[in-house]
Amino acid sequence: MAVYKVSKNSKLSNLSGAIASAIQCGKVAEMQAIGAGAINQAIKAVSVARGMTAPNGYYLVVVPSFCDVEIGGETKTGMKLLVQSVPV
Repeated sequence: MAVYKVSKNSKLSNLSGAIASAIQCGKVAEMQAIGAGAINQAIKAVSVARGMTAPNGYYLVVVPSFCDVEIGGETKTGMKLLVQSVPV
């Protein structure tokens, strides 16, 4: 599983390329995001990755859930997005 920590400043092209690469290698991409801006970037990256992988027959599914992330000794609740390919 490939794990990516997403921030509101994450570069969309890098993140979507990493997701597409993980999916094409048969892995599940896990993104962890805290805050509205970071979640927005993560969702946009999945949309771009879908456009990159769809022509090759990959159908992406996103499974959202909550997660606890420790930052500077402090535990914060964030969103975890699992992105995987399923057969059509």
